[in-house]
Amino acid sequence: MFIFLNTFWLIRTFKYVLFWLYLWQLKEYHIGRFIDHFKTHKGRTLIFNPLYSIKTLLVTLFAFETQFFSLWFSILFLVYVVEALIFARQIFLKTVKTPVKTAKTLFLSFVSFLVVGIFFFYISGTLKDQQQPFWLLVFDIAIPLVVSAVVLLFQPFFVLARNNILQKASQKIKGLKKLKVIGITGSYGKTSTKEFLTTILSSKYKVISTKEHQNSEIGIANCILNDLTEDHELFVVEMGSYKKGGIKLLCDMVNPEIGLVVGVNEQHLSLFGSLENLLSAEGGGELAAALPQNGLLVLNGDNKYCLDLYKKTNKRKQTYSINRGKINSDIWSEDIVVSKNSVSFVAIGKNKELNHFKIDVLGRQNVQNLLAAILVAKELGMDFGEISDACGNIRQEQAGMVLKQGKHGINIIDSSYSANPDGVSADLDYLNIFGAKKIIVMPCLIELGKKSPDIHEKIGQKIGKTCDLAIITTKENFESIKRGAVYAGMQEKNIVFCENPDDIYSMITLLSTKGDAVLLEGRVPNKLINLLAE
Repeated sequence: MFIFLNTFWLIRTFKYVLFWLYLWQLKEYHIGRFIDHFKTHKGRTLIFNPLYSIKTLLVTLFAFETQFFSLWFSILFLVYVVEALIFARQIFLKTVKTPVKTAKTLFLSFVSFLVVGIFFFYISGTLKDQQQPFWLLVFDIAIPLVVSAVVLLFQPFFVLARNNILQKASQKIKGLKKLKVIGITGSYGKTSTKEFLTTILSSKYKVISTKEHQNSEIGIANCILNDLTEDHELFVVEMGSYKKGGIKLLCDMVNPEIGLVVGVNEQHLSLFGSLENLLSAEGGGELAAALPQNGLLVLNGDNKYCLDLYKKTNKRKQTYSINRGKINSDIWSEDIVVSKNSVSFVAIGKNKELNHFKIDVLGRQNVQNLLAAILVAKELGMDFGEISDACGNIRQEQAGMVLKQGKHGINIIDSSYSANPDGVSADLDYLNIFGAKKIIVMPCLIELGKKSPDIHEKIGQKIGKTCDLAIITTKENFESIKRGAVYAGMQEKNIVFCENPDDIYSMITLLSTKGDAVLLEGRVPNKLINLLAE
């Protein structure tokens, strides 16, 4: 029986080592993001759950109630059998959470499994059979700490390797004399603006841009080293950071001549530690400071934090805005019309040049991002006619939200790429276009710091004014959303917490008929998206 116990322990330990490496990679090996995860309901349940409680109790019983060893052994054996069977089922269903294969994760996996192997063979070779279950349990409970220790132990070496890669990328950029770099940062709208600008500029110039999820220092460096060539004239760089100084590091590497700050809010505030730190990095302060004197800073004139930066910076600057109400913008829009499949508007420049644009993207919020791209394209030598023609190549998915036809004729609005407070509000505005029943499915937003309850209550108020049913998939700020929704007039029974994709699907299909609309906001389960797809 001891051999079988050890075998099942090894199987389930293999799963959990991979899971904790997956979680570290998901949080980009950022200690603040990793720790912040345990402030969420899902994060807490990774540690504080019935299974961990049973194991902790069994450790105590093995240590102090040795006369019932056979009983405790039988219970532990059953626990490990069940865990191993669950792992086998997850493998069959392809739902095992494992890190993406990279040189770093392969190395960390090797070291972690080496630690597991050394521990296992040590206790197998030196301890009596009756002592082994206790130590297997201790190691089991300590796996999050063991894997985290491996990650943190080798992190300085990975930082040194990263710095070497960044230096090589910086040297390569400096050697490309005809290349002009456009840096884009902000709390939201970075990816859409990058995609729009790249598509527009590519109609006239040789353009390269960072790929999806490639806005960190190592991602950008890899793009430079692997994809950037001497033929490229323009490099559009999406810049993201979770700490003060992070955008400066990226600017030191790529040397942007044009900086674009698309929108700033409290997203990731808990990671930055203060609003001042956030405004320095993703708020655009470091990007503005890094621009050369003959460079250009382009700012969102509809955003209060961008307007503050506009007043503080002494660099050459331009602004764009939905209208000219707040600032005398360099480009603005009029006659905005939002339909289910597109937006159209008239863009007007300071020199009275104007042009009508119709683009196949969803939601009024994209007008802002399009104006930003249009303004930069004009700065780089394109006229309104050329830009308008190029906008015909923009695809719906580049805006991060796609309208799909779901089962039973239900409209599925897939905005599951990411979520932030302004984005949720904008997507709810788009949802209002649909005249039939409206449903939102979303998790609570993360990394918002102390303002999180207030922000979620405001989101709840918007939901209450817009939706017939709200399904919230995470618990941490559910009550705040519910409070706001009820205050706005939604019946309490129509805002529910549910994290099971099958149950969510059942609720949606029971309420919805042909022509109704479901907004999938933020990181909802992929299984739900697949269930709803036609």
